[in-house]
Amino acid sequence: MIRRYLPFVFALNFAAPALAAPEGQQTLFSFIKPTDVVKVENQAASFPELTAEPTPEGEVLRRYTFNAADNPSLRLSPQSGDWDWSQAGAMSLRLQNAMDWAITLEVRIESRDGKVLTSRIALPAGPAQTLLVPLAATSPRTHGMRAAPPMPVSVEGQRVLLAETVEGELTAAQVSAVTLSMSKPDAPQSILLGRFGVQTGDAAQKAVYTEIIDAYGQYARGQWPEKVVEDQQLRDGAGREREQIRTWLAERPQQDKFGGWIGGPTFEAKGFFRTEKRDGRWYLVTPEGNPFYSLGVNAVSAWQSQTYVEGREGMFAALPKDGEPLAAYYGSRDSRSNSGASRGRAFDQGRWYDFYRANLQRSYAEPCATAQPPLAATPAPAELAPCPAPGFDADRWTQHSLDRLQAWGFNTLGNWSDDTLGKAQRMPYSIPLSISGDYATISTGHDWWGGMPDPFDPRFAMAAERAIAIATRDRRDDPWLLGFFADNELAWAAPGTDPKSRYALAYGTLRLTTDVPAKRAFLKQLRDKYRNQNGLSKAWGIELKAWELMEDPGFEPPMPSPEFPQIEKDLQNFQRLFATTYFKTIADSLKWHSPNHMLLGGRFAIATPEAIEACAQYCDVLSFNFYVKEPQHGYDFATLRALDKPLMVTEFHFGSRDRGPFWGGVSEVYKEEERGPAYAHFVAKALEEPAIVGVHWFQYLDQPASGRLLDGENGHFGLVAITDRPWQGFVEAVRKANLEVPKQLLPKVEPAEAQAPAKP
Repeated sequence: MIRRYLPFVFALNFAAPALAAPEGQQTLFSFIKPTDVVKVENQAASFPELTAEPTPEGEVLRRYTFNAADNPSLRLSPQSGDWDWSQAGAMSLRLQNAMDWAITLEVRIESRDGKVLTSRIALPAGPAQTLLVPLAATSPRTHGMRAAPPMPVSVEGQRVLLAETVEGELTAAQVSAVTLSMSKPDAPQSILLGRFGVQTGDAAQKAVYTEIIDAYGQYARGQWPEKVVEDQQLRDGAGREREQIRTWLAERPQQDKFGGWIGGPTFEAKGFFRTEKRDGRWYLVTPEGNPFYSLGVNAVSAWQSQTYVEGREGMFAALPKDGEPLAAYYGSRDSRSNSGASRGRAFDQGRWYDFYRANLQRSYAEPCATAQPPLAATPAPAELAPCPAPGFDADRWTQHSLDRLQAWGFNTLGNWSDDTLGKAQRMPYSIPLSISGDYATISTGHDWWGGMPDPFDPRFAMAAERAIAIATRDRRDDPWLLGFFADNELAWAAPGTDPKSRYALAYGTLRLTTDVPAKRAFLKQLRDKYRNQNGLSKAWGIELKAWELMEDPGFEPPMPSPEFPQIEKDLQNFQRLFATTYFKTIADSLKWHSPNHMLLGGRFAIATPEAIEACAQYCDVLSFNFYVKEPQHGYDFATLRALDKPLMVTEFHFGSRDRGPFWGGVSEVYKEEERGPAYAHFVAKALEEPAIVGVHWFQYLDQPASGRLLDGENGHFGLVAITDRPWQGFVEAVRKANLEVPKQLLPKVEPAEAQAPAKP
């Protein structure tokens, strides 16, 4: 496409005053009353009319249309010299989406020295707003959270749309151009334009994050049906829920005490959970010999909902003062980390507040259910007893949480759930083997939770032994323990499908120094095969003058190619050796410390075939975290079926952004009402795979809207809100889907049997 200069000769055929620019904004150019101080260039885009037009709100704006093309754009630049924005905080542009749907604009700000800032703007349909693009790199992480509050917001009576993420760098004293573009629109898309300029202060930017969290930990500016505005709502909701749980518990399928279904096929009872394949389908088997499909929930915990407040107190509208009863839920911590999950995040240490446990006190302090036994074992209602003292009642929370999960059709406590829940011996549980130590690590470039542990390092074996000894202590003979997970979401590869990502572990290892055991193991493997540099040079198509050159840090092997197939084979062989060493180390130790319990795999998020094959060799179950519409989209199931191992989906969820927390999760749906059908569809598709023996939802609670301590995640994908109120429509859909599982998995179960009361 050829850019063409479009002189501004616009005639207004009506008289309507433009809205005044808000305080702190300097107008450099108006699309309504243009001057020749700005040069305007178009590429596959244009102003379709010579006149401006009024909006329904009475504002006058000019229509601009991006045509269906690869990169239609509008470029603004000074007629001479550069703009000096060194005293400005943000670029500003008055604009409106002229379509009935949201569109995505790409903004590019350039400086004369070649530096560039970029941002992607989700422009909603609706009235005009002022777009602000900060003139320095930023993201919600700089405010301590994964996702930003919904935009636009009202500032000084005007709608402001603050760019959520800005990447790059800019010399603000030498701004040479600003470009608006769209990426490959399928059809013409129009926007309406007004004033273009800069914001000279940061008042509007600060206002976006001021007092956005209310006294209950909810988004203060949002509205939704279940939003809590007074304590009595919490108490009334808790009372109604208790009666509903009592009814639902009585309607569970007939089960053994471990949650195994009675009325279907039977297996040999061996006293512990295990797996068995029968008639082409894999099953989990309870200690009593009944089939068990693990329907689990991750992070069932009352201790993972804290959020940092220190340094950003202005974000919270009503924090309790010291000495007040709810001030008991303050604490302090340091979550600083170099992991990818925490990189670029501010507000990651200091004082925190726990809205969830404060809301529990509001809900149950007067009266509370402290003296009540679990509903699952109670044939008739018990009398409510007054709380012995205000504060968080851990025993009440434990029993009530288990009542909820069982009433909703779940039968397993997933990863990171509170120990008190498993100790109650009402529901099978799982344990993560969180191995940490001073062993060497290898970067694959992903490193979301850190580098890959070096399994060739003797210190790793020691750390694994220590972690397993601690995890298995007092659990060696526990029949309620489903099994152990070998860590979580290790960076076996880098994101992407290119060879550099696929073999990131091998490439990352060869870049290291020879004091790293993994590199020595790789070099030994190559030397055993090729003997010297001549053999390697011929196989890899390189000229390696001395073997010692491979020992240097930063060594880069060639990329795989059809001409030299040994390159890829050697990368695969090393990654296979690496994975085999890793899983064998853990499996051998676990077999010694807890021989009756299963090793449930590595909870793969990013994996390689070598890692999966090694896991299948040494683990009882393969486990994957699949954030997709259905499990079959998460990995090539033809490959998994060939391994002939049982498989668990150990994380999946569906979130939305319309119930307070700002992030819709890894797998997002448009609105709350879509979460239940998405859950039901995922479970139904999982049942179609004979290898899948369970699915675990992530997670029990919504994350704090202002970000959890660990990494600032702030998603709405819980079964329960930060107020401890279940998302009623969602849990009803979840319960219905869960109760269908035994009917689908065990077709021999008779309807009368399926509705018989559960054993206490």
